[in-house]
Amino acid sequence: MSVQENGNAAGSPMHYEAEIPVVDRCDVLVVGAGPAGIAAAISSARNGAQTTLIEKNGYIGGNLTAGLVGPCMTSYSLDGEQQLIKGVFEELILRMEEMGGALHPSKIPAGSEYCGFIVYGHARVTPFDPEAVKLCATEMLLEAGVNLRLHTFVTDTIVEEGAVRGVITASKSGLEAFMAEVTVDCSADADVAVRGGAGYEQGRPADGLTQPMTMFFRVANVDDDAVRAYISEHADDYRPFASIVGQAREAGDFPIERRGVGLYKTLEPGVWRINTTRLHRLDGTNVRDLTTGEIEGRRQVATLMRFFRKWLPGFERALLLDTAATIGVRETRRIIGDYVLTVEDLCAGREFEDVIALCGYPVDIHSPTDDGGGADGTYQTANVYQIPYRCLVPAGLDGVLVAGRALSATHEAQGATRVMPPSFAMGEAAGAAAALAVRDHVRPRDVAIPVLQKTLVQQGAYLGTRELEPATT
Repeated sequence: MSVQENGNAAGSPMHYEAEIPVVDRCDVLVVGAGPAGIAAAISSARNGAQTTLIEKNGYIGGNLTAGLVGPCMTSYSLDGEQQLIKGVFEELILRMEEMGGALHPSKIPAGSEYCGFIVYGHARVTPFDPEAVKLCATEMLLEAGVNLRLHTFVTDTIVEEGAVRGVITASKSGLEAFMAEVTVDCSADADVAVRGGAGYEQGRPADGLTQPMTMFFRVANVDDDAVRAYISEHADDYRPFASIVGQAREAGDFPIERRGVGLYKTLEPGVWRINTTRLHRLDGTNVRDLTTGEIEGRRQVATLMRFFRKWLPGFERALLLDTAATIGVRETRRIIGDYVLTVEDLCAGREFEDVIALCGYPVDIHSPTDDGGGADGTYQTANVYQIPYRCLVPAGLDGVLVAGRALSATHEAQGATRVMPPSFAMGEAAGAAAALAVRDHVRPRDVAIPVLQKTLVQQGAYLGTRELEPATT
């Protein structure tokens, strides 16, 4: 190792050079074990690729676990009539349900306590226990033959001749290199693709601001019957407890920019998930902003707990059970792919020849500057819309696919596709495509789409009623 420092001021450049061991050479490398990464790694391995999955935390799940985000938003059509996202997602839910760690979305109607008493866009959500995700999804990965590497943070991308060939990581084992034929970037922030030179956009076009961050937390010792009774008697509130929030704000007891309380019943009596903190003007790709979000998010949790006990029926003796291990980030980078999905595509229900996922969740954009937004029906999306494969392929960069909220989409379209079930679907498609690219010795962008679609359907994914050509090259 050699170090050469240029200047003494903070922020001044330093030249650092070191020999880094190559610790893994695999067919497919998946970065990030959130919803997209779980599905990508399982799908890749099941299609015969030697697959390694890298995760920065000591457990898998991403926002499913570390973020305490829940329930999973709808995997059904907007009207709640048809399940659209199946495959790996469905397998995981059924496994968790069998052990008492989830409820299948078919059992959850719109407006129920499990979907926060919200109707629009919230039919058929999936309540689940984060600990069940850790156990069941890990077992699914291991059963598929995935080489799982936890406690490992990706720091840089290895690019040769315009193609991603691997990544540099940091861990307790030091700096290491992981090499792969194809990398699937499920980092949620397009870290691998962007560090490899992919183009991207971030935030809304007017000013680049992204949706606010949220610190999820769970509250115990709640009187469930009192909550249900109050919500039933105040059905005209825009969101649960909105009228009380308005009164508390006038009294100076509610400084958070929210018009109601986002609360979702868990599987345990008296325990609710809370999605009500709100942190504006923070960049989820900036470590200083992430640090600010963690600090301020937990301060807001303390403020909300005082408000809950003082103002909310059923919360008089509420106890803070836990806060999320990490701040929840809704939006950061979006790659510029071979196709950019638009809100007009979603509203028209546009059909694509290279469709790899069907979705029904509406546009859900929380205002970057105030208490507005959410899934409020501003954009009237189709009952079913499609995500094309080209949205996972970074323009001008080979050897890598991007799955999850960092897909190639506009700010508005990403507001619909960013949630967890679509991320599972995109991940499953990216993993299968990566394995097929390795098998057929082609670039990921050149994978035969009919073969990919047939493979996904055989795995249990749903791509509609269209006829698919036989899975042959």
